[in-house]
Parts: sequence; C-alpha cells; structure tokens
Amino acid sequence: MSNCYRNLRLGILAVLSLLVLGAGPLHAEAPPAQNDAVWEDVAGQKVAWQEGPRFRVMAFLGCECPVARLYGVRLQELADAIDRSPASKGSVQWVGVISNSHDSAEDIRAFAKDLGIQFPIIKDADQSIAKAWQATRTAEVVVVDRQGLIHYRGRIDDQYAPGVKRSKSLHSELNDALVALLEGREPSVTVTEPTGCLITWETDPSSDNPITFAKDVAPVLYRHCAECHRSGEIGPFDITDFNEVRGWAEMILEVIDSGRMPPWHADPNHGSFKNTRSMKHEEIELVRTWVRAGAPMGRIEDAPTPPAIASGWRLERDPDLIVDMRKTPYSIPATGTVEYQYFVVDPKLTEDRWVSAAQVIPGDAAVVHHAIVFIRPPDDVDFQGIGWLTAYVPGQMATRFPEGYARRLPAGSKLVFQMHYTPNGRETQDLSKIGMTFVDEKKVTHEVFTLAGLDQDFEIPPGVSDHRVEGRLNRLPTNGELLAVSPHMHLRGKSFELRSRDTSGETVLLRVPRYDFNWQHTYEFSDRIPLGKFDGLDFTVSFDNSTGNPFNPDPEEYVMWGDQTWEEMAVAFFEVARPRTVQESARSSDTNSSTASQSSEPSAKAVAYADEFIRSMDRDGDGKVSREEATSVVRDFSFPRLDRDQDRYITREELIQAVDERRGR
Repeated sequence: MSNCYRNLRLGILAVLSLLVLGAGPLHAEAPPAQNDAVWEDVAGQKVAWQEGPRFRVMAFLGCECPVARLYGVRLQELADAIDRSPASKGSVQWVGVISNSHDSAEDIRAFAKDLGIQFPIIKDADQSIAKAWQATRTAEVVVVDRQGLIHYRGRIDDQYAPGVKRSKSLHSELNDALVALLEGREPSVTVTEPTGCLITWETDPSSDNPITFAKDVAPVLYRHCAECHRSGEIGPFDITDFNEVRGWAEMILEVIDSGRMPPWHADPNHGSFKNTRSMKHEEIELVRTWVRAGAPMGRIEDAPTPPAIASGWRLERDPDLIVDMRKTPYSIPATGTVEYQYFVVDPKLTEDRWVSAAQVIPGDAAVVHHAIVFIRPPDDVDFQGIGWLTAYVPGQMATRFPEGYARRLPAGSKLVFQMHYTPNGRETQDLSKIGMTFVDEKKVTHEVFTLAGLDQDFEIPPGVSDHRVEGRLNRLPTNGELLAVSPHMHLRGKSFELRSRDTSGETVLLRVPRYDFNWQHTYEFSDRIPLGKFDGLDFTVSFDNSTGNPFNPDPEEYVMWGDQTWEEMAVAFFEVARPRTVQESARSSDTNSSTASQSSEPSAKAVAYADEFIRSMDRDGDGKVSREEATSVVRDFSFPRLDRDQDRYITREELIQAVDERRGR
C-alpha cells in the first residue's frame, strides 16, 4: 500500500474512532503477536511483560521532535508519580518506541540520557512495531492490558503540539486514563487525536520520478531552511543531512502546507519586504511531488554545496563593541514556560556612538526563541524614540542600516536584553550577547529611532474569538521615513493590520492575518516609505480569547493590558529615520532659543497627541500621568525624557513641548 493511501486510511480510522469510541470504552485489541512480543531495547536488555504490571504504556517517540522531547520528560514524571504511590507501584510498565529511520541507537541512548528517561526504549528498525500499533506521530501513546485490550490511544495531554506551547495543560488524558484504570474504572475518554511529529514511513522511492533531493529539493531547502535547521540551531534537524531530511519528509510537507514554515506571516498582497521568507507555490509543489515519490536522493554529483552559513558575527566587519547580557549564564529548565526575562547591562560608554549595524548572538540557539535589546539612556539626555536597538529571531538577519543611516547610542546608556526562552526537554544555560559596529558621526545623514503606537485602554471579554483594538500614531517626524514595523501582542494575538492615513483615505501597508506570538517578526519594507504626506499611521489588532485558540491561557478570563504573557498588549514598534539636519536645527533651537517654542503657538498635532496620551493613561483623572499610571513601554523608555521637571508626573504642557521640539518647531 502506498504511503499516501496508508495515511489516508489511518486518518479515516482515527476520525471514526473519535466519533464512535472517544467518549466510551475502547473495544480494540492489541495487534496479533505484539502484546506478547519480546523485544530488545537500545541497552541490550529484553523487554517483555514483567511480573506485576497490569497495564503497559506504549510511547512512540522521536529523538529530535520538539514535542516528543518535551513529552519524554513528562512520561518519566508520570511513571515516577505512579511508582511513588504504594497503591499503584509496579502496576504500569512503560515502553518507548522510536521508529524514525534516522534515529540511531546511539541517538536514542543520548536522547534518554538528556531527558532522564529510565524506562526501556526500543529501536523499531523496520518500523514494524509502529505499523502494527498504527501509530502515526511521535508522542503518541497506547495503553494496553495483559490480555491485549487497548484502553486508551492518542495524545498525552493538550499542552504541547507542533507550533503550540500552552503554559499548562487543560486536559491530561493519559494521566486520567491511568488513574481510572488503576481504580478499576474505564477511562471516560479513550481516544484522542495524537500530537507530535509525523512518522515518515520507509518506502522504495519511485524510480521514474524526475524530482530528486540532490538536483531539485536541496536548493529549495537550503535557500529557505538552512538558517535554522542545522546543527546547533533551533530547528530540530540538519537540513544538510539527507538521511535526516528523508526521515522528516512527511513533517516537512505538513509544516509547509500549514503555513508554519518558513515562519513568515505577512499577507503578500500588501507591501513588499526585503526580509520575506515565503516559499513560492512552485517550490511547495516540487517538495510535495518529491515526498509523495518516496523522497529519492538522486545522483550525489547533482547535489549543491551546502550553504556556508557563518555561526558567528554576520556584520560587514568585526564588531566594534561586544556586550554580554549578564556576567553569568541564565539557566533554562527542561520543560515548562519561562516568562520573559530582562537583563540590564552597562556597556560603559563615555561618549555618544552611532550604530550602523547590530546583531544578537544567542548563547544557546536551541532555546532562545527571540531577543530584543533596548537602549536605556541617562535620564537627562534628549533622546529620540523608545530605545529599540536590535532584535534576534531565528532566521532573521542582523540589523544593517543603509549608508548614512545610524542609531544614536548616548554616552552613559545601559542596554536592556528582553529574552524569550522555549525549553526543549533538557536543562541548559544561555549567555547571549550583542555586537555593534559604529560609524563616524560626520558620516551620519539620517538618525534611526523607534516609535511606539499603543492602546492600553481595552478589555477582552471571555470567549470572544475576534476582539478588535485600534491604535494610532499621529506624531510623525518631519521629513521622516518608515523603515520597518514590529507588531507585538501576547498569546491571544490573532491578526494585525497597519494603514497609512491622508486626505485621500487609507492604504494598507502591512497585513498579518495570522499573528504568531512565537515569532516576533520585524517587517522591513523593501523601499523606505516617506512619512511627510501622511497625517498618521493607524493599526488594528485582533485578539482571540476563545477555546479555539490553542495558546489561550484561560478563555474564561477578562483580559486587560499587562506585561505578563497571560495578559495582553496592543503595540506596534515603528523603525523610522529622519535627516539629521532637521534634528540638529531643533536641538539648536532648544539650546539657543529656549523660549522660542514656548512663545509660539503649539501645533495641532502636538495638542492632539498630548490629549490622547493623557486620556489613555490618566486613570485617576488629575490631568497628568504618574509613573505608576504609565504603560511599561513609556515607563521604561520614555518617561525620563517626557517628565522634564523630574517631578514623576508627565503633564499636558510637557507633552506638547516635547512633540513640537522633535518636529523642529
């Protein structure tokens, strides 16, 4: 039977099982000769029914599958918990099975050691065990008794799946099934849809298929995937190793078809971006044809040379300054959710520097999902924007500005590392760092800085699947250019749209129909967009607080603005540039004619901005914004500059003055 038809048959059986058997007893028997089989694990020990166990958990795993690695730890925890109870000790036997052709016995032993797995693991070399039990994914489990009756089949719980990491599980079907069985009851849920990475079945490649890995597929995968899918990076396999690629062929096709890979979420119908990662339709179809033909290798001499991707700095030259995020590494646990971590470091700058390029290198790329570095200038320094310096996202290139463009790093500034970690099944440590190249100030024609548009005055009702919040950036710099935009929401973020506004109406600049919190993209426009003709930039974010959102921490909660991931944010960061001549004129006016801006009439835009700022943040209605009332973005990066008299309050007059000075009035 072909791989395609077999998967279809198994899919139909799974659906029928869910419909017919999911809520009641699972009247199915173990495959003939499998339940009483005697296997040998990778340690050379015999695996058979022992004296004592009433039930056996068959756990299908994979050495590199992120979901299987997380659940490998979970399975051992469950096994230990059962054996700690005198009433259930020795009642359950645990057997791991790895059927991936590319996972060697040595890989499996290392996998078990890394995750602390004590139960035996079998190398299913011919995939006969997985086929007999009709397993389709790693992290799929089957619970069977000594008589061969299957009592549960499916996922372990609902915390993890490809592309999904909840902060905690809402349903723990395997644990619930074992508790029921050990108490002499049938589980209330006996079948669930398995989660994890697809098992690719070994088949003889089609001899008449013209599409091969060497000639056709390798160039596509090298172009789109090698940045992350190689040794030591966050991707779970090495794209330059054909045996690994073939073993992951079905999963590669699934993540491409679902839009999860390559990670890119901009609608191609709106805007052009120089850092886009999208695959063309013909490239996807080429990969599909290759997978369906059995993933043939082709002639080795046709294979391209694997891309030589530098593992270190990817700047135009060695960095002029390298700063570690802290003095000692930060420890990341094997499992669970790690909230955003913030590290503040002093680079000890004694003079202003102008940053022409910057890059963050993660200490352990396998667990650093993204990092953002902010500039925190001294309180008494006049500074543009909120202080964004650069960001790291797997597969995203280092920040490089056009010639003549640079970001100011004032003397005495500190750097704030915002780190997002994703545990991968093993305890590890990270010590990320940033490298920067500087340019002579005399060569800087445009200063680059970051503005933030936000709305924190919202409340998302429980259960709603499309709650929309509007944001606006009215204060656009004179002669400014828009270089890039970075949307930011948390786990309930669903979509984002950015529009320019002028007298003729609105134009969509960026649309992100499927926002993904796990990928904090910066969308870099192919061409710099002049801001002078716009009256403002508007954006709409949508939140999904329903049960249909697999990331949702709690669909029954009202959700408001907050820093934690179970709260929400509606923010857009805008990378803009402005000719230095305009800025220098404004600063000169402030220094030499400090009364000029005070004696002139404030601009309408400054007044509108100040009124909106006060309206959105002044919670006690006293007409000014205290440090406690300000959002975390304003508090951390803008408050010292807006609070001109340093009395811990931002007044309407201070806001108007700050806006007009930056506009060169």
